[in-house]
Amino acid sequence: MIVEYTGRQFAVTRKYRDQAEAGLSAIEKIMNGATSAKIILTVDKYRKIAEVTVAQRGQNMVASCESAEMMTALHDALGKIEQQAVRQKQKTTAGKRHPRSAEKALSVAPDASASA
Repeated sequence: MIVEYTGRQFAVTRKYRDQAEAGLSAIEKIMNGATSAKIILTVDKYRKIAEVTVAQRGQNMVASCESAEMMTALHDALGKIEQQAVRQKQKTTAGKRHPRSAEKALSVAPDASASA
Protein backbone atom coordinates (compact mmCIF):
# COMPACT_ATOMS: atom_id res chain seq x y z
CA MET A 1 0.00 0.00 0.00
CA ILE A 2 1.29 3.45 -0.89
CA VAL A 3 0.99 5.84 2.06
CA GLU A 4 1.32 9.61 1.73
CA TYR A 5 1.82 11.71 4.87
CA THR A 6 1.11 15.43 5.06
CA GLY A 7 1.68 17.65 8.07
CA ARG A 8 0.03 21.06 8.14
CA GLN A 9 1.67 23.23 10.77
CA PHE A 10 2.86 19.93 12.21
CA ALA A 11 5.90 17.69 11.81
CA VAL A 12 4.99 14.05 11.13
CA THR A 13 7.40 12.08 13.32
CA ARG A 14 8.27 8.40 13.33
CA LYS A 15 5.89 7.79 16.24
CA TYR A 16 2.88 8.93 14.20
CA ARG A 17 4.02 7.03 11.12
CA ASP A 18 4.35 3.81 13.13
CA GLN A 19 0.87 4.20 14.60
CA ALA A 20 -0.61 4.95 11.17
CA GLU A 21 1.11 1.97 9.55
CA ALA A 22 -0.09 -0.34 12.32
CA GLY A 23 -3.67 0.82 11.80
CA LEU A 24 -3.40 0.63 8.03
CA SER A 25 -2.04 -2.91 8.17
CA ALA A 26 -5.16 -3.98 10.06
CA ILE A 27 -7.33 -2.22 7.48
CA GLU A 28 -5.40 -3.80 4.62
CA LYS A 29 -6.13 -7.27 6.04
CA ILE A 30 -9.85 -6.50 5.93
CA MET A 31 -9.79 -4.88 2.48
CA ASN A 32 -8.23 -6.97 -0.22
CA GLY A 33 -6.49 -4.70 -2.67
CA ALA A 34 -6.33 -1.31 -0.97
CA THR A 35 -4.08 0.69 -3.25
CA SER A 36 -3.23 3.92 -1.46
CA ALA A 37 -3.77 5.93 1.69
CA LYS A 38 -3.38 9.61 2.50
CA ILE A 39 -2.91 10.81 6.06
CA ILE A 40 -3.15 14.53 6.81
CA LEU A 41 -2.25 15.74 10.30
CA THR A 42 -3.22 19.34 11.06
CA VAL A 43 -2.77 21.60 14.08
CA ASP A 44 -5.08 24.58 14.46
CA LYS A 45 -4.62 26.46 17.75
CA TYR A 46 -5.63 23.94 20.41
CA ARG A 47 -7.16 21.41 18.01
CA LYS A 48 -5.35 18.45 16.49
CA ILE A 49 -7.06 17.05 13.39
CA ALA A 50 -6.30 13.76 11.64
CA GLU A 51 -7.78 13.00 8.22
CA VAL A 52 -7.35 9.56 6.70
CA THR A 53 -8.35 8.65 3.13
CA VAL A 54 -8.03 5.09 1.83
CA ALA A 55 -8.60 4.32 -1.86
CA GLN A 56 -9.68 0.91 -3.06
CA ARG A 57 -10.75 0.02 -6.60
CA GLY A 58 -12.86 3.05 -7.45
CA GLN A 59 -14.10 3.93 -3.98
CA ASN A 60 -12.65 6.13 -1.27
CA MET A 61 -13.18 5.87 2.45
CA VAL A 62 -12.61 9.08 4.38
CA ALA A 63 -12.50 9.77 8.12
CA SER A 64 -11.65 12.96 9.97
CA CYS A 65 -11.26 13.19 13.74
CA GLU A 66 -10.41 16.02 16.08
CA SER A 67 -8.94 15.87 19.57
CA ALA A 68 -6.65 17.67 22.00
CA GLU A 69 -3.98 14.98 21.38
CA MET A 70 -2.75 14.02 17.90
CA MET A 71 -2.34 10.33 18.82
CA THR A 72 -5.98 10.17 19.91
CA ALA A 73 -7.21 11.89 16.75
CA LEU A 74 -5.17 9.57 14.53
CA HIS A 75 -6.32 6.47 16.45
CA ASP A 76 -9.98 7.51 16.18
CA ALA A 77 -9.71 8.25 12.44
CA LEU A 78 -8.10 4.86 11.78
CA GLY A 79 -10.87 3.23 13.84
CA LYS A 80 -13.54 4.90 11.72
CA ILE A 81 -11.86 3.77 8.51
CA GLU A 82 -11.69 0.23 9.88
CA GLN A 83 -15.44 0.32 10.62
CA GLN A 84 -16.12 1.51 7.08
CA ALA A 85 -13.95 -1.27 5.68
CA VAL A 86 -15.80 -3.90 7.72
CA ARG A 87 -19.17 -2.56 6.54
CA GLN A 88 -18.01 -2.54 2.93
CA LYS A 89 -16.68 -6.09 3.24
CA GLN A 90 -20.00 -7.26 4.71
CA LYS A 91 -21.90 -5.70 1.82
CA THR A 92 -19.83 -7.55 -0.75
CA THR A 93 -19.90 -10.92 1.02
CA ALA A 94 -23.62 -10.77 1.85
CA GLY A 95 -24.55 -10.39 -1.81
CA LYS A 96 -22.72 -13.44 -3.10
CA ARG A 97 -24.55 -15.69 -5.48
CA HIS A 98 -24.68 -19.39 -4.89
CA PRO A 99 -24.95 -21.79 -7.83
CA ARG A 100 -27.97 -24.00 -8.09
CA SER A 101 -27.59 -27.48 -6.85
CA ALA A 102 -27.13 -30.12 -9.56
CA GLU A 103 -30.49 -31.72 -8.79
CA LYS A 104 -32.45 -28.49 -9.37
CA ALA A 105 -30.50 -27.68 -12.52
CA LEU A 106 -31.28 -31.12 -14.03
CA SER A 107 -34.96 -31.00 -13.17
CA VAL A 108 -35.41 -27.52 -14.68
CA ALA A 109 -33.58 -28.22 -17.97
CA PRO A 110 -35.87 -31.04 -19.33
CA ASP A 111 -39.06 -29.16 -18.43
CA ALA A 112 -37.93 -26.05 -20.31
CA SER A 113 -37.10 -28.06 -23.46
CA ALA A 114 -40.36 -30.08 -23.32
CA SER A 115 -42.57 -26.99 -23.26
CA ALA A 116 -40.84 -25.42 -26.27
